[in-house]
Order: sequence, then C-alpha cells, then structure tokens
Amino acid sequence: MFEYMNSLGRDRVPFLFIISYDKSQIFIQKLHELDSDIYYKLNQKRNYKKEPIDKTFFLKKSPISFDRYKEAIYKVKEHIKAGDTYLLNLTFQTPIDTDLSMLEIFKYSQANYKLYFKDTFVCFSPERFIKIESNTISTYPMKGTIDANIDNAKEKILQDTKEMAEHTMIVDLMRNDLGIVANSVRVEKFRYIDKIKAGEKELYQVSSHIEAKVDKLWHQHIGDILDSITPAGSITGTPKRKTIEIIESIEDYDRDFYTGIFGIYDGNSLDSSVMIRFIDKQQNSLYYKSGGGITLDSSTQSEYQELIDKIYLPI
Repeated sequence: MFEYMNSLGRDRVPFLFIISYDKSQIFIQKLHELDSDIYYKLNQKRNYKKEPIDKTFFLKKSPISFDRYKEAIYKVKEHIKAGDTYLLNLTFQTPIDTDLSMLEIFKYSQANYKLYFKDTFVCFSPERFIKIESNTISTYPMKGTIDANIDNAKEKILQDTKEMAEHTMIVDLMRNDLGIVANSVRVEKFRYIDKIKAGEKELYQVSSHIEAKVDKLWHQHIGDILDSITPAGSITGTPKRKTIEIIESIEDYDRDFYTGIFGIYDGNSLDSSVMIRFIDKQQNSLYYKSGGGITLDSSTQSEYQELIDKIYLPI
C-alpha cells in the first residue's frame, strides 16, 4: 500500500490516506472516488458543509479504576528505571454513552483535523502530524496539557520540569525521525501554547514546530516517507522501537486506528494529523481512547486525571 501511495504521488493524483497505529490497516482512496460515508476536515480542506449544533447532548464516561491505572503506571516506571524507555505514551479505552450519533459528533465538533469513517470511528484531533509544501517538511509534536482555568496555567506548564523534559524528548525524537527522510532539520519554534475546547473545559496544549528539507522528487516517495516515520513519536515514546514493545505488553486493548495518522495529498502538498481525541464503535458500543506521556517524575493521580479530562466532545 505504501508503494501505491508512491505511484499516486508520482502521477500527482489527490488521495486520502488513513494508517492505523501498527500499520496493519491502511486505507487509501482517490479523492474523486471517495466513498460517500467518509468525511474529513484538515484545516480549511473539507468535504462537507459545516452545521451549527441544534440540540443539547450528554456525555457519560466510565473510565478504568484508579487501581488498574496505578498498576500500569508502576509497570511503566519499572521499565524506565531499567533503562528500557525514558518516555512512554500510555493509553486506555473508556466506555462512553451519549445521545449523539457518530456523524453528529463529527459535524458538530470543533477541531482543526476531523475524520468520520463509515460509522466505525470518529476523530477530532488538535495535532498535526506532518505537512509537506514545496520542498519543506514540517512536524508539530504536541506534548503537555493543562486546564486553562488554573491560575497562571501557561506559566505553570512552561516552567514544569517534568513537562519540559517530556516535551524535549519528543522534540528530539521527531528531529531524528525527520532526519531519516529529509535534511537540514531545525526546530523553528520550541514549546508554544494553543488553547483548545474540551467540552465544558478549555485546555492549553504545548507544541513545537520542526522543519526540514526534502528532495524535490518527494511526491514519488510519499509512501516511503510515511512508512519511515510512523507511528508518530508523540504517541509512542523514546526510544521508539523498544517503547512500542512495552506499550504492547502493558495496554490491555488494541489501539487499532487510534494514534494512527490520516491525511490528504492534493497533488501539490500533503497535510496530515495524528488521530488522537478518538471514538471507536465496537458492536454498537462507543469507546473513547485517551492517554498521556509517562516519565519517571509523573504523578499517577495527575496522569489519571489527564486521561479522564481528555475524554470530551469539543462542541
């Protein structure tokens, strides 16, 4: 399938791509042939009409117990102490209940990157993965979240040593990943803050902007580029390969498309997103998948609360 992406890029054919976390599932379709039950938004690019919400709704979440989460954190920290990993993105799935349909969630939600796929999952992500325009490839790792209503929230998260260490490790990882497929890698902007709507709350999230230069023939190697740098460093950890093995041993569910990527190649440029803020339908039940980065200094209670805070509908 990655070779098919190369061939479409070679012919400058616009297409949508969706790649699962472990790359075992890859969906590619030409935009002019896109199925009628797939909707997307990537910043200003969309294939549906925006609709204002015309109803009230509820969201009920039933997260895993604190004891179960505490057990998982303990295992992660034992691996960190052993030197197997330095940062690991730990996630779980949470059963949810809402009176909104999957399509209503998609249409009403506010996010820069959104995807509705055949009534099987919906994603409303704040995080871009990579963008390629002209001969420049950019990535925007997002790591660090705080309630925007906390006093001096911006200052607190930017001055937090644990958050600084976690973000720095992800930036280093993404710099190395871009170095696999490009050259002249540099950090354009380090640790800037965006505000996002999280249901009734507003959150500050910390991102960085990294750029590099790709060969002018990059269109012919779109599949190779994406294969080389996935899964995304921001939702795995560092070192990436060993951390992925640890994630598989600790998490008790299949991430599937959650924390994979999706994007659009329009014939001239490419834009893509990491699929976080994700709702999955399994046998008519809905599951919200969420998590966060764990380091040796992570507070179990704070990380557990972050997992729960990230379960929201940005409506």
